[in-house]
Amino acid sequence: MTVLAWIVLGGVLMTAIALTGSITLLLKESTLERIIMPLVAFAAGSLLGGAFFHMLPSAAQGIADPVRIYAWTLAGFTVFFALEQILHWHHCRRASSDCRKPLTHLILVGDGLHNFLGGLGVGGVFLVDIRLGIAAWIAAAAHEVPQELGDFGVLIHGGWGAKKALLFNLLSGLTFLIGGVAAWLASATIDVSFLVPFAAGNFIYIGASDLVPEVNKHGSFAANAVSFACFIAGLALLWLTRLVLTP
Repeated sequence: MTVLAWIVLGGVLMTAIALTGSITLLLKESTLERIIMPLVAFAAGSLLGGAFFHMLPSAAQGIADPVRIYAWTLAGFTVFFALEQILHWHHCRRASSDCRKPLTHLILVGDGLHNFLGGLGVGGVFLVDIRLGIAAWIAAAAHEVPQELGDFGVLIHGGWGAKKALLFNLLSGLTFLIGGVAAWLASATIDVSFLVPFAAGNFIYIGASDLVPEVNKHGSFAANAVSFACFIAGLALLWLTRLVLTP
């Protein structure tokens, strides 16, 4: 497969993950609350594992100046921080009263921008190394599952019908594919190697600043132990992915 084919396949599969939100219609609220935090913890570990086990080591091999690596990593971190600040939107992971405010359109805009930047970063990683791109995609996909569950729940509790919520979730998910293709098109005229540490900064922000604090807010000792185990499992998955994909 060509690099573009990998990028398109990854974008289509990521868009399809938006369909996982419909699971919330089949689950009791108490059940959703029990599974969402372990999923978030697993996603956090996967994102941090992707950044530290795959993207940053690859950036160190492809970019001679370490200061450039740090700068682009901080740029990726800062862009996502600015995105949440500008939109006044925080990823909703719980089916709680705090998440049922009438912010449905704002959430979709934020999710669309988030997915576009994620697609731009992951697409750039595919351009550097397909195996690295696969690892980055796995980490991003682990994050998308609990996000789509949360976003779909917000839309439903905001008064949207199931079909409309799924449709608009799919449309916001398509921006991941658009971002990936944009990275591929840009690669014809500019060096896109900076997108690897940029994507690492994205992953570090989402994992450490967004997901980990969300997990830490809730649960008994037993629940926290489960979440921590899921976090370690996410790290382990990306470490094993490195062992498998590295020649």
